[in-house]
Amino acid sequence: MTITGRRGFLKGSLAAMGGGLAAAATGGTARAAGDIKVNEWMKTLGEGVVSRPYGLPSEYESHVRRRWVEWLTATRESSVSFTPIQDLDGIVTPNGLCFERHHGGIAEVDPSEYRLMINGLVEKPLIFTLDDLKRMPRVNRFYFLECAANSGMEWRGAQLNGCQYTHGMIHCLQYTGVALKTVLEQAGIRPNGKWILAEGGDASGLDRSIPIEKALDDCMLAFAMNGEALRPEQGYPVRLVVPGWEGNMWIKWIRRIEVGDEPWHTREETSKYTDLMEDGRSRRFTWIMDAKSVVTSPSPQAPLKYKGVNVLSGLAWSGRGKVKRVDVTFDGGRNWVEAELAPPVLSRCLTRFHVNFEWDGRPLLIQSRCIDETGYIQPTKDELRAVRGTNSIYHNNGIQTWHVMASGEVENVEIS
Repeated sequence: MTITGRRGFLKGSLAAMGGGLAAAATGGTARAAGDIKVNEWMKTLGEGVVSRPYGLPSEYESHVRRRWVEWLTATRESSVSFTPIQDLDGIVTPNGLCFERHHGGIAEVDPSEYRLMINGLVEKPLIFTLDDLKRMPRVNRFYFLECAANSGMEWRGAQLNGCQYTHGMIHCLQYTGVALKTVLEQAGIRPNGKWILAEGGDASGLDRSIPIEKALDDCMLAFAMNGEALRPEQGYPVRLVVPGWEGNMWIKWIRRIEVGDEPWHTREETSKYTDLMEDGRSRRFTWIMDAKSVVTSPSPQAPLKYKGVNVLSGLAWSGRGKVKRVDVTFDGGRNWVEAELAPPVLSRCLTRFHVNFEWDGRPLLIQSRCIDETGYIQPTKDELRAVRGTNSIYHNNGIQTWHVMASGEVENVEIS
C-alpha cells in the first residue's frame, strides 16, 4: 500500500497497520481515589447574574473558533471561514461558529428598513416587511448547509491538515421562518412561471436561479436560527433556505424574488459554480449535495491522547434524505464496522455517529462511508476522479482518510 500525504510518501502495508484496534470497547478508565485539591475558585464568590449579558463560552474553550486560510482568497470580503467541527458534538452548530462565505462582505441591514419584493410572472407584485413575514404561519426545520466548495482543495490530493479545513464549510441549524410557497402564493404565480431568481441585498448582489418545483416544495424564508435572530454573517434579517442543495443558493439578506419562465444562469459569465470535467465540458444544474461523511475525532486537530478505550466520532449527511448507515474502517478499507447513529436522524440534516474502540498505539488508517436512504453509497476519491477528473473544486464527497501515527498525531493522507 502507498500512503500519500501532505509531507510526501509513506510506504507500508495493511498488515503493519492492523492490530491496533479492538472494536466494541466499553467503559472508560477510572483513576484511583485520592485527595482532591481545593482550587481557588472554590474559595471566593464568582460573578453574579447579568455580569455577562450575552453568554459566552468559558475562556478555556477559546480555541474553539472559526478559522480561515489566508491564501485561499484575495480579500476577506470575498472569502470563507471554517466551522471547528472537530471540537463540536451532537448535530447542532452553535450560532457563533457557523462557517461564513461572503462575496461582498457582511451586509449590516436595518430590520426596520428591510423589504422583500416579489415580482415577475406573478398576478400581483408584492413587497413585504420583516413584520409582514413574521405574521405568517411559522415553519421550524433542522437542515445542514454545505458550501459546494467544501473539500474542494482535496481534488488533486491531500492538501489541508485538519477536518475544520477539509470539511468545515458546513453547519446544521434549526431554522424558523415562513415557507417560500406561502409568500409566492400570495403574489399568485402565473402558469408560465417555471423558475425564480433569488437576489441578495449585499454589495455583491448575489443571485441564483431555482426551479419553481423546489421553491414550492420545501424552501423557506428564515429569520431565526437556533431560536434567535439570524446573525449578520448568516443573512440577518432574512435568508433563503434551500434544503439539501448547495450553499451558494441559500441567498443571504434576500431582497427580491423574481418569477420567470426560464433560468437566468445559463450563460458562462453568470454561472459561478460550474463543475468542470476532465475533457473540458461542464456539468449543468448540480445542486444536490450527495451523501458524505467525515471522522471528526480522531483527526489532525483532535489527535488520540490515550491508549486503551477511545470513542471515534464523526458526522454524516445527505442532500437526498436521511442517513441510513455509516461504516467505519481502521485499516484503510480492509475491514469495516457499522457505526452507531446517534438520534435524532433527520432528513437533510447532520447525523452524528460513534464507534467505541481500543487503541494499542499502533498506526491506523481511519475512514468513514455514508449510505443514505436512497441507497447512494459515498464514493472514494479515486472513484470520483475516474469520472470527473481533477479540474473542479466543487461537490467533492469522496471518502476522507486520516493516518493515526504511533504518537497519536493524525495526518491527512490518501491511500492507493
